[in-house]
Parts: sequence; structure tokens; C-alpha cells
Amino acid sequence: MAIESRADTQLEREGKAPFHFQSAVHILRVEPHRSGNLSEFLNTLKVCSQESIFQHTFRTLQEHHFLQEGYSNDFAHWALVACKEPELAERLSALDVREFTTLAGLRTRLVQIVDEHLVSNPSAATRRASEPFYFCSSGTVVLPTTVVARNLPEFTEAIARISVHSVHYHFIEARLRLRLNSNDFSVWLDREIGPNRAADLINDIDFYTLTLQGVRNRILRILEGALD
Repeated sequence: MAIESRADTQLEREGKAPFHFQSAVHILRVEPHRSGNLSEFLNTLKVCSQESIFQHTFRTLQEHHFLQEGYSNDFAHWALVACKEPELAERLSALDVREFTTLAGLRTRLVQIVDEHLVSNPSAATRRASEPFYFCSSGTVVLPTTVVARNLPEFTEAIARISVHSVHYHFIEARLRLRLNSNDFSVWLDREIGPNRAADLINDIDFYTLTLQGVRNRILRILEGALD
């Protein structure tokens, strides 16, 4: 009798809990804070809600998912366009949010970057921006879909046909629920299919250098490799 390979076992294995794909829409809320210069911006960064930090870093990827050029978050964009501070914009844009496991840690780093810039460039602190920065957050309305996966082949097929909004919800927005250190896809693969390289590779995808469609394509290549 042939010994069943681990790969074959994982291909056929059905998770105890199937993966139910969901999507989401977001209702934007304008927070009571706005900043007309970098000094005000720094002070507001220290006290704004964590949801606002998430909105202007992680969630902006969904709003501009079709862009591959330009700055990766709203803070960097405002620093360049409204404040005419390209050096600060570059530093804010270079921040890799995947390095942080809490929004508090991400906030601390943002504050540090802006503070260091103003220490080196004190005249920039009170120079009026061409337009204020409005701090926003958003409420999430989760939308169930009919797409369900019970094993690795079904999961791969589902990834190919879900919307990019569903990709964002499970791959990027999930990081807020999971303390920013993973995503729904990797968690399910690791827990239900078994420890595998695909889960780690998916979690390591640099979503800041890709559109959401690019993220989907990268996930598919990883999963198709696991199926071979």
C-alpha cells in the first residue's frame, strides 16, 4: 500500500470550520480634529483615535487600491502636497506598517517621525498648510457572501473570484482584529489545513507595493504552488 504524502493529505483535508468569505463597506466619519500646520498635526497624532490611525494607513489602501505609485498613506500625501515637506513625506511613506503588532506602536512611530522632522526643521512647524488635514475614521458594515471553502482547492478557486473588497477585508482589515500580525487567510490555512509554507508566504506579502488585484494574484500564485 502506498503511503499517503503529507501534500496529498493537505489537499484533500477539509477544515473543521470552513472559510466563509465576507466583504465590507465603510461609513466614513470625520473626527473633531483637524490640523492646519505640522505642529497641530503632531499634537493631534498623539490624541486621535486608534481607528483614525488605522483609517489613514491601512484602510487608505482600499480607497486607492488601483494605484501603485505615490505615497502609501494619507499622512505622507498631506505632508507632501499641503505642507510641501518632501523629506517628511518620504519618511512617513517609508514606514512599513507590517512591523507593528499594535496601533499604539504605529502611532508612537508616526509621532516620532514628525517630531524629529520638526526638531530639524523648526520653521516648518507653524507654516500654514495649503489645506488642513481632517482626521477621519470609519465604521465597518460586514457583508456576508455565498462563497465558502472547505479545503485548499476550493479556497484557491474562491480567492480567484471574490471581490477586491473581500480581499481587503480578510487580508488587510483583519490585521486590526488580529493585532496587526496576521490575516484571516493565513490563520485559516494554518489552523484548518495544517502548518504549511503557504500561510507564512501569504502573510509576508508586501501589500504596500501592490494593488489589491496584485495582492490577489500573489496569493493565487502561492496557493497554486501549494497545490502542485
